[in-house]
Amino acid sequence: MLVIGSRGSQLALWQAQYVQRRLEARGYECRIEIIQTTGDRIVDVPLGNIGTKGLFTKEIEDALLEGRIHLAVHSLKDLPTELPKGLTIAATPEREHPNDVMVGKPLRELGAGSCIGTSSLRRTAQLRRYRPDLIVESIRGNIDTRLRKLDEGRYDAIVLAAAGLRRLGWKDRIAEVLEPEVMCPAVGQGALAIESRLEGPGFEACAVLDHPWTRLCTTAERAVLASLGGGCQIPMGSFASISGSEMQVMGVVIAPDGSSLIREQVEGDCTQPTRLGRKVGEGLIQRGALQMIGPAISGQRDSEV
Repeated sequence: MLVIGSRGSQLALWQAQYVQRRLEARGYECRIEIIQTTGDRIVDVPLGNIGTKGLFTKEIEDALLEGRIHLAVHSLKDLPTELPKGLTIAATPEREHPNDVMVGKPLRELGAGSCIGTSSLRRTAQLRRYRPDLIVESIRGNIDTRLRKLDEGRYDAIVLAAAGLRRLGWKDRIAEVLEPEVMCPAVGQGALAIESRLEGPGFEACAVLDHPWTRLCTTAERAVLASLGGGCQIPMGSFASISGSEMQVMGVVIAPDGSSLIREQVEGDCTQPTRLGRKVGEGLIQRGALQMIGPAISGQRDSEV
């Protein structure tokens, strides 16, 4: 019996059940164990103010290390670039859409003074960069909670990840898909990470679920983040794509108040994702990224939605 560790939110359980179904189709018997994380317990504080690495992963990783579960399913963007000793990303299944989306109204249709909800420093900084006339306020909770708050009129629009809405069957709520040039996604957004110990039944079972193109792109994106400090709650994004044998990697760092933005982009052999990602990160640093983000370098990044 393989035990799969997961958070208890609707989206997290969908992701765990997705992996469970794929493993059971290959003859494995599985069950899901729900584990509450620090990020689940703290629901009334903006994520950028908490300053805790592994906000949505630490307790689950502890269960892996202690042998209480065989594998864990995470949103990859919740997973810091430096994993605890003895753990690895056993598989990255095929990625969903990585884009951020507007829910409620398209960005261009929002009037001056409209209120947008997001829990992400990355999204907040980019919104302030492109629409300084808008009011950006924190919104916490799972996807259904955020949609309810929007429907109650607390916000004129909210920003979410396309992947979560699509996975839960709510893609009709998407008012606009934001292209990476407008809203650069979080590192690994739309991808899942199946984490396990370095060897054992969990690692062996998940190998067949790995999607090579997703692995290459997310490896490049995580290399950008690692260059900037890894697993940090900073206003940055990265997006990699592959065309033929060429990979394009983009990285963006934005001042928290949106006053300035640094963008770096490289192309190269898709079999060298770490090198390309580091090159983007180094370019961002050379242009002043660390000075721009300054004291924001601490803690974890976006929430799962």
